[in-house]
Amino acid sequence: MIRPVSFRMNEQTMVNNFYQTGDANLLPSTVNAKAQQEFDLFVNKLTDLGVNVIVVEDSVTPNTPDSIFPNNWVSFHDNGDVGFYPMFAENRRLERREDILDLLEDKGFQIDNIIDYSSAEEDGFYLEGTGSIVLDRVNEKAYCALSPRADEELFIEFCEDFDYAPVIFEAYQTVDGDRKLIYHTNVMMCIGDTFAVICADAIDDKQERKMVLENLKKDNKEIILISEKQLNSFAGNMLQVSGDNDSSYLVMSTSAYESLTVQQLEKLEKHTSIIHADLTTIETHGGGSARCMMAEVFLEKK
Repeated sequence: MIRPVSFRMNEQTMVNNFYQTGDANLLPSTVNAKAQQEFDLFVNKLTDLGVNVIVVEDSVTPNTPDSIFPNNWVSFHDNGDVGFYPMFAENRRLERREDILDLLEDKGFQIDNIIDYSSAEEDGFYLEGTGSIVLDRVNEKAYCALSPRADEELFIEFCEDFDYAPVIFEAYQTVDGDRKLIYHTNVMMCIGDTFAVICADAIDDKQERKMVLENLKKDNKEIILISEKQLNSFAGNMLQVSGDNDSSYLVMSTSAYESLTVQQLEKLEKHTSIIHADLTTIETHGGGSARCMMAEVFLEKK
């Protein structure tokens, strides 16, 4: 997780991230201070439950307002591979930091190979890590809602390189009465060990919707459906993580948690415990939530 020093509303991402609804009149220093406070409380909640969190301080230079969302530029895999990804916004490309790999190696993690897709930026093609791609690592499937930030050919290349079966579709949200592509897959779905949270209504094409749901059912996931209103509260932006003594937790924001019904929460709690934290500033100014803030490390220890 990256602790921000220059967090603010990123004007370069607002063109297709419709979740950036924060007060544009707030001073950037005020927004960053609020984001730091939310970040620190969130990390404390995780570590108190035995979740191993590696916190990296962001640097003032270069200026990276969205560095708090590292899962978009890097992914870590249990075979020692690391993926670097091409980013839509020019100022987000500055977030890629090889020194973080050095830090992980210093902590004993084994890195064997870097697969770098970032040169696709030069041709205007993007694939923003585990924002664009939702991985079912156990069943070796990768789900991708195509968008300006998720190119189909690049996604297929990723699946070939990392040995995942691709599940490709389009997902939409209503913006001012129009259906617009959702910018990241991880906004509308989350896959846990034995369950999946998904806004199926976002997949307008009935055949594609059926195909996605059948893939999840085939892998014995209990499907918990959420509405588009709940999606707008980041109820799809969750991540299941490991804690002490083989415990697991589904991590989400308080706004996501409060949008869920009692029945939905009961279904989720059959599978895992739930942690939530207030991320209001980060959500409204950054347009991302709890899942986006965590780049999970599956690398083996040396």
